Amino acid sequence: MALLAQISDLHLDGTERAADRARRVLDYLNGLARPVDALLVTGDIADHGTEPEYEEVAGLLATVSVPVLTCPGNHDVRGPYRKALLGDEPTGGPINRQHTIAGLNILMVDGTVPAKGHGYLDDETVGWIVDHLRDGTPTLIALHHPPARMHEPFLDGILLHEPDRLAALVEGHPQVIAVLAGHAHTACATTFAGKPLIVAPAVTYTLRMPWEGGSLDNWDQPPGVAFHVVEDNQLTTHFRVA
Repeated sequence: MALLAQISDLHLDGTERAADRARRVLDYLNGLARPVDALLVTGDIADHGTEPEYEEVAGLLATVSVPVLTCPGNHDVRGPYRKALLGDEPTGGPINRQHTIAGLNILMVDGTVPAKGHGYLDDETVGWIVDHLRDGTPTLIALHHPPARMHEPFLDGILLHEPDRLAALVEGHPQVIAVLAGHAHTACATTFAGKPLIVAPAVTYTLRMPWEGGSLDNWDQPPGVAFHVVEDNQLTTHFRVA
């Protein structure tokens, strides 16, 4: 059995509010009776994509005692992200990373489009995913932008564009057991290409859906986390607030 935690959309911006909400989630995870096998952070880690923001991110994530796997979101900037968070050369290409955790093949995918709100899997990233779909190894694909409608008009305009490019990969590789995303600022579960699509809640604020009324963003809702249990190639997800 594999146990993973997923958080998303920290939007760290140098303010105490953003840092406090991130600390609340990380303290909660560090206090679990059974540590997770890894923590996935699915994008919009920094709010403006600056080096100081990623230095703050790195300091906070260093307090976690388990492996931390990240992918960028539309607020992230590849050069500073690479330099200050990953310690790599600040190049501008997609930041795709493969990890093996508790028998799972976890692909942290960069579906961002620089300076745009929506997502898109370019040819380089599609090829990278294909190269890293190991035969017979249960695989989770994690990226920032959900590839399916969330039923909120503004959000639905900035999802993953041309999601069929990802759907073809999922449908053609039965070892993919689920797709994980962030970006929506709301905990959500649906299906995509015949597999579960799980959207993690945000750390910074929650999106109100049209039927709730009020402003688009709810800054009072507590930060959230998703727990993913994978056993016998089946995904079960539990949502919590911290």
